[in-house]
Amino acid sequence: MTQTAAAVPWGRLLPEARQEAVGIVDAACVRLWLGEVAARLEAERDFLTQLDAAIGDADHGVNMHRGFTAVMTKIAGIEPATPGQLLKTTGRTFVSTVGGAAGPLYGTAFLQAGEVLGDHERFGPRLLLDALRASLEGVQRIGAASVGDKTMVDALTPALGAYELELRMGGSLETAASGAREAAAEGMRGTIPLQARKGRASYLGPRSVGHQDPGATSTALMFAALEHAVIADRSQRFAGGARRPVSGS
Repeated sequence: MTQTAAAVPWGRLLPEARQEAVGIVDAACVRLWLGEVAARLEAERDFLTQLDAAIGDADHGVNMHRGFTAVMTKIAGIEPATPGQLLKTTGRTFVSTVGGAAGPLYGTAFLQAGEVLGDHERFGPRLLLDALRASLEGVQRIGAASVGDKTMVDALTPALGAYELELRMGGSLETAASGAREAAAEGMRGTIPLQARKGRASYLGPRSVGHQDPGATSTALMFAALEHAVIADRSQRFAGGARRPVSGS
């Protein structure tokens, strides 16, 4: 998968006003993230499909790419939009475009995150944590999967935990996103020795062992895209200094 830049080393050393500025997430950053997800899904479409061919229907890469192509077309037509509106539109579009398990699972994840963000035009790292937590809860409600079942939950759960831990330790949005990306990738790799207990892969029983889960892989890809978007957005906006207070900062 595509490698991303490391979190900026000066993230913890900024003056207080600038620290506030780099903690802001707005619609521009969310659009950047969704666009990066779409680009990475296009680049990794064949790889994701190969993973799914081993233990599934061989359509995960195609479905994810089709879904996000539709998402990018849809959100281009809603301007201006709040971050929450963008994510809810993403979720609804994904559900209506992608069949199988991926549509409801990823669609629910984005919808739940958008509901948490509400109508806020800008928000901070802690509200993003709440949105990620809601995404995980929604995915588990729909799919009834837990860590160790060889699903996207094996990447999403450790990513959420790493993000929250970094914030509790006083980290920045950048370092929290970086920690989430690393944990998601580790969780993704950790699915290889697991036997699938949910989804179509579970029909294979012991034969599912030794294969990386495609859902965990696309989830890890999304966290890599999040880290990239946060760092790229901050580098573009850093010179502007502090902005208005934000929700959940």
